[in-house]
Amino acid sequence: MATPQADDDLVPSTTQGYKLGEKKTVDEYTKLDAEDKALARWKASLGLGVGDTIGDPNDKRLVVILQLSLEVLGRPDVVLDLTTPNALEQLASKPFTIKEGAQYSMKVQFRVQHEVISGLRYLQKVQRKSIQVDKSEEMMGSFAPNTKQNPLYEKKFAQEEAPSGMLYRGHYEVHSRFMDDDRNIHLEFHWTFDIKKSWD
Repeated sequence: MATPQADDDLVPSTTQGYKLGEKKTVDEYTKLDAEDKALARWKASLGLGVGDTIGDPNDKRLVVILQLSLEVLGRPDVVLDLTTPNALEQLASKPFTIKEGAQYSMKVQFRVQHEVISGLRYLQKVQRKSIQVDKSEEMMGSFAPNTKQNPLYEKKFAQEEAPSGMLYRGHYEVHSRFMDDDRNIHLEFHWTFDIKKSWD
């Protein structure tokens, strides 16, 4: 797990005055202030203390991104299984095609293991011909380790519309990152897409 460099601009936005709480283990959260009803509701919403966790003790990752999907209305989903070897390398070398004006959204399936993750976000920076044309951040939420009863999480991002017109057609490069409130980078990768006049 890495943290961003000081000059890195692909980092989560911050809210002035917000202070991140003290990091605690799953056991500490479970036993914390049992008489506090608001905290009990928060712990229940995360699923803390419900079921047996399924994290692999030999896998030190805290967030495991299992699958990314590109969903386009009226078309089959483009699904990338990140559990396969060389999946990220293939993603970087094989561009997605997006028809101009198409509405699309991304979806991610992931697993959390070993500890509670606070403020997980998806960040991306889009460039065309080395010029940044878009930067976005999608808050995913806070998550307890997955259990046998809840083996994975799924998050669908906000729908977007591909730009239209001759000026927008072409090749785009994307730098993506999954990061939490502690500024831990759980997955970082590069991918590309082409905006074309048609799907072919």
